[in-house]
Amino acid sequence: MSSVALLAMTFFLVDRADPGLYVYNGQGSAATVKEMSKPPVKRGPQELDKQGNDLPAPAAGESKALIELARRQQDQRRHTLLVQGLIALGIMTVVSMGLGWVLAGRVLRRLSTITRTAREISATNLHARLALPGPADELKDLGDTFDELLARLEAAFEAQRRFVANASHELRTPMTRQRTLGQVVLADPDASVESLREAHLRILAAGREQERLITSLLTLARGQAGLDRRVPFDLQALAGKVVASRDEEAERRDVSWRTTLEPAVAVGGAGLAERLVVNLVDNALAYNTPGGWVEVTTRAEGDRAVLTVSNSGPVVAADELDRLFQPFQRVGTTRTHREGLGLGLSIVSAIATAHQAELDAVPRSEGGLTMTVRFPCAAADTVVAPAAVERV
Repeated sequence: MSSVALLAMTFFLVDRADPGLYVYNGQGSAATVKEMSKPPVKRGPQELDKQGNDLPAPAAGESKALIELARRQQDQRRHTLLVQGLIALGIMTVVSMGLGWVLAGRVLRRLSTITRTAREISATNLHARLALPGPADELKDLGDTFDELLARLEAAFEAQRRFVANASHELRTPMTRQRTLGQVVLADPDASVESLREAHLRILAAGREQERLITSLLTLARGQAGLDRRVPFDLQALAGKVVASRDEEAERRDVSWRTTLEPAVAVGGAGLAERLVVNLVDNALAYNTPGGWVEVTTRAEGDRAVLTVSNSGPVVAADELDRLFQPFQRVGTTRTHREGLGLGLSIVSAIATAHQAELDAVPRSEGGLTMTVRFPCAAADTVVAPAAVERV
C-alpha cells in the first residue's frame, strides 16, 4: 500500500510540475496548452517580434491543431509515466518480497531455535542453553535473557534438591534416635521404672528437636513465599524486646550487650521481622566467645530502617559467607553438632528477601560478623503503637 501511495504522489507532483508541450501563441512568447485554451488577446498592428518583424497571427485552425497536439502529447507523457511507474513498482515489489523472505527466514530460524530448545528443556536438563549466535539485536537479547532465566531456574532447582536432601537427613536423625531408644527399652526384660523414665525423657527431647526443626522449616517456607500484607512496625521496640528476652542466655554464655536503639519504623510483616532479629541475635550469641559482646543497633537511614547486629567470636573466612546463608550449613562444625539447626541465617536471608530488604554480612578482622539489614522505611509521620508488633 505504501508503494502504491508513493507512486500516486510521484505521478501527481510530476504532472503538476511539468504542464506539457509549449507552443507559439502568436504574441512573441511561448504558452502552454492551458494558456492556449484561453481566448486570444487582440494585439495592435505595430507589434513586432524580437527581430523587429511583424508577428503573423496564427490561423484559428492552426491554433486548435496545436492545442490538440499538445493535449495528446501530454496524455501520452502521463501514460508513459504511469506505465513506467507501475513497472518499477512491480520490480521493487518482487525484490522486496525476495529480501523479506530472506530476512524473515533468518529471523524465524532463530525463533525456531528458541522454541525448539525451550520445548526440549525440562527439569532434568536445565543446564542446556540457547547460546544464540548472530548480531547483537533484539533476538540475541531475547536468547541471552532466556539463558539467564534458565541459569536462575537451575540454581533454584539445585538449591531445592539440596534442601530436600538436607531436610530429610536432619529429620531422619531424631526420628531414628526416638525409635532406637524405644526399641532398646522394650527389649530390656529387666527394665526398671527409672530406666523407662529416662528413656521417655530422651524420647521427648528428640521430639522437641523435631518440633524445633519443623517450626524452622515452616518459617523458612513462609519467608520464601513472600508477604501478602505489609504494615508499619517499630523496629526499635522489636529489637529491644528480643534483646531483653535473651538476657539470661547472654549471662549464661558470659556475653555482654552493646545496644544503641534509635527510632526506626519499617514496613513489612512484624512477625517475620521479629524472627529475623531473633535469629541474628541467637546466631551472634551462639557463635561467640566467653567474655565477648553482641552489639545491636537500629536507626533510620534515608528511606531505610536499618538493623545492625555485630558480635565478637571466631574468625570467619570471607569465602565461607555465602555458604552460611544456605540451609543446614554450619561453619567450623560437623553435621552432628547440635548447637543449631543450620537454618538460622537461611531464614534471615529468606525473610529479608520477602521484605525487599538489603542484607549485608561482613566478617570482622578480629573475629565475628557484622550483619546489617536495611528494611523499607515507613513514612516519616507514621506512628506505630507497641501493640502493633506481632508475635511469631
